[in-house]
Amino acid sequence: MTKVRFFSFWLLLTMSMATVVFHSCEAVPQEEEMDPEQPKDPVLPSPGTEVTINGVTWATRNVAAPGTFAADFHSFGMYYQWNKKTAWSTENPLTNTDGGTTWNTTPSTENSWAKANDPCPAGWRVPTRNEINTLLDTVKVRKDWTKVNNVKGWMQTDKISGKSLFLPAAGKRLYNNGMLDLVGTNGFYWSSVRRNSEDIYYLYFSSFGIIEYSCTGIFAHSIRCVKE
Repeated sequence: MTKVRFFSFWLLLTMSMATVVFHSCEAVPQEEEMDPEQPKDPVLPSPGTEVTINGVTWATRNVAAPGTFAADFHSFGMYYQWNKKTAWSTENPLTNTDGGTTWNTTPSTENSWAKANDPCPAGWRVPTRNEINTLLDTVKVRKDWTKVNNVKGWMQTDKISGKSLFLPAAGKRLYNNGMLDLVGTNGFYWSSVRRNSEDIYYLYFSSFGIIEYSCTGIFAHSIRCVKE
């Protein structure tokens, strides 16, 4: 009987610990995964340059070159390393908006994204961690893996207003060499907030689901701005 109780105690402890593990960006999440599915029938997001989802007003397009938005809502825009204003190409060859082709492996040491380095257009900024997490609210926001204009991504729809926001699966550039990774299948969107001395919070998604994640800011991810 004692052995059975001891085993049961450690089983419960292990299960409890499994629910609080914070993922590294080096691994694909497992416990949050939903059943994989094909993208749903295309549904266009709300028109215009901005849309309010769960109380936060978002730009309807990704950031392209510093101070500009992408041409349309399904464009990838450009990639940014955390707390840096230099934009990197979302297609090969590897180039940046300063005319460089050498990947930057030096991380920022700031505690949050500095205003001077914010690539969002005037009146906009990189979202905080809390603002990123408003999109994960299952009570107030409906989330659908979908395909729009042949681009896969997640449609976030405010359940009260019915207005929606499309986040394309733009992929990223790897931290060690700047190579393209998971373009067209996964999305990575920075927050302005550091998790600890090494990692930064961001929004991550694939066809399996959409969650909060963290990793080194040397990766280059997409940016979706919020209104100031």
